[in-house]
Amino acid sequence: MPEGYDTHADYMGWVRADAEARQADVVTALIQAFAPFIEKREVDVINFAAMTAMDLAAAIQAHPIILKSLLACCHVAGRAIERDLDIRGVDTYEPRLSEPKAAAIAGYLKPFLPQEAPVPALCELDRFFFVDKEIRARKGRWERMILQALNQQSRLIFKKRKFTVSGESFELDAAAPQTGPIEIGVDVKRIEARRDIHKRADEIINKAAKFKTAFPHGRFAAVVYYPFTAEHVNVQSRLESPNIDAVCFASQSAEQVLVAIGLIVDRLGIRDR
Repeated sequence: MPEGYDTHADYMGWVRADAEARQADVVTALIQAFAPFIEKREVDVINFAAMTAMDLAAAIQAHPIILKSLLACCHVAGRAIERDLDIRGVDTYEPRLSEPKAAAIAGYLKPFLPQEAPVPALCELDRFFFVDKEIRARKGRWERMILQALNQQSRLIFKKRKFTVSGESFELDAAAPQTGPIEIGVDVKRIEARRDIHKRADEIINKAAKFKTAFPHGRFAAVVYYPFTAEHVNVQSRLESPNIDAVCFASQSAEQVLVAIGLIVDRLGIRDR
């Protein structure tokens, strides 16, 4: 890395002492908390200390599916590989690596690996991060569902677009038309905890104000996912602003998304008749 910029090794160095102290405390607490239920079992354990970086590289190249669990064991993400090794576009769940790249990644990971690790623990790490990835992907599909519903019901064609105000860039999850001055801007926001409502609402209000600065004759709408339906009225009240022309709430259901977007389309007067 260029001088003055940190690598993943630097990050690990920052927290190593605290992490080791916490791990010791957690081990003690788990043993004490579940003492009546602890069983001694024989499990397969990988002895990383006994292997070379080339052994590790060969294993990764022969069985690429193991990479994610190894990365998670080292607290390394794909971004760290890209930043520190300049290896781009690695799918850490299903990587396709040349021999030189596998060797580079293995050499990079080896110092971060523990002396040994039980196979079941590595499997659980992989499962945890795979589940997290799939959940986030599903949330991303919900946003695309909003865009699709807009394009199904509106006479305009929407796509994700950016605009700039005073040198600051803002992104709209859906905007129409596809090029030129934006006539309709839509901010899509998932708010999944009560404690986030004030911050997220302020983000919507601020983006609406910036949008109207850039496009005074444009119209701005917000589509909000907020699972606490009894509080929708309060949220809508908080989003009252001369810069926001329409607000609707949409759940994960495809049918409900169509209904909610239909309300936005009608409110903005852009329905495809």
